[in-house]
Amino acid sequence: MNNFSGPKQEVISGMEGFVSTQLTYLKSVEESWQPQDWLPDLTREDWIESVQAFREPAEGLSDAVLVVLVGDMVTEEALPTYQTLINGFEGITDKTGADPSPWAQWTRGWTAEENRHGDLLNKYLYLTGRVDMRAVEVTIQNLLRNGFDPSTAQDPYKGFVYTSFQERATKISHKNVAKLARSEGDESLQGICSAIAADEARHEKVYTNFMRHIFEQDPNGAIMAFYHLMRAQIVMPSHLMQDGTDPNLFEDFSAIAQQLGVYTAKHYAKIVDHLVSTWNVENLTGLNGESAKAQDYLCLLGTRYAKLADRSERRKSRIEQRKFSWIFNREA
Repeated sequence: MNNFSGPKQEVISGMEGFVSTQLTYLKSVEESWQPQDWLPDLTREDWIESVQAFREPAEGLSDAVLVVLVGDMVTEEALPTYQTLINGFEGITDKTGADPSPWAQWTRGWTAEENRHGDLLNKYLYLTGRVDMRAVEVTIQNLLRNGFDPSTAQDPYKGFVYTSFQERATKISHKNVAKLARSEGDESLQGICSAIAADEARHEKVYTNFMRHIFEQDPNGAIMAFYHLMRAQIVMPSHLMQDGTDPNLFEDFSAIAQQLGVYTAKHYAKIVDHLVSTWNVENLTGLNGESAKAQDYLCLLGTRYAKLADRSERRKSRIEQRKFSWIFNREA
């Protein structure tokens, strides 16, 4: 049960001036890239040749890379769920849909930038002709219907811990897909994923800044939110994805991402350590007894996860091949 009163309510209500300073991390529409900047221009007379030239490098992409790319795209396409989640945080709500408050301006601006990601990846995959777009579209619709539960409820403290973690995780994933695209000869895809990762880096900065400010104003409340979310463990936004054929689709997609080094258990551990360091958790003083215990737990958590990841890697046997509807039921 959330308790949005006392220090928590005062902190969030008093943050609007600070949030205004963070709006500068959003780019104007005029200076933002748009999906069409990365895609063939179908209005040109030689559009067929342009599409053929665009598709040729994608022919060299492995099925495993296609799987992680589709999974990342499906995650991005579930943006309406994420905007709904943030608008549900206590004190953050866009009350009219066009509220001029700094919180509402941030949420709409963030959504507007994020919206280009799924749009671009979707069009890229369609134009390559390498994936079963209907199976992909079924997965997107299922994910939007299913939603997701990050264990934040309506708590803005937990919410900004989650978004800080998730933006960094998404940045890492897109950067690593960009590296794979380069190694497999698709410079267009490399550029696309790098551009998306750069957006995620800016967004990560703002959410971690929100939480840094909260730590300064209410260290006991902030550290307990961090603690409770880490105890619940961070779930990925697409953990309820379904394609109607594979009951373990998210687990299978995650296994391929782990296999390729796109997003791994080691990345999870490093993100925990990064947030502990960014929010100076180890050096917080004046904490009450419960918060001091949470501090000890959090400062050791990244190391604990890293050891578990190492053990898991040592025990890892031959990778099991999995069929994916996204790639016409081929194995990856």
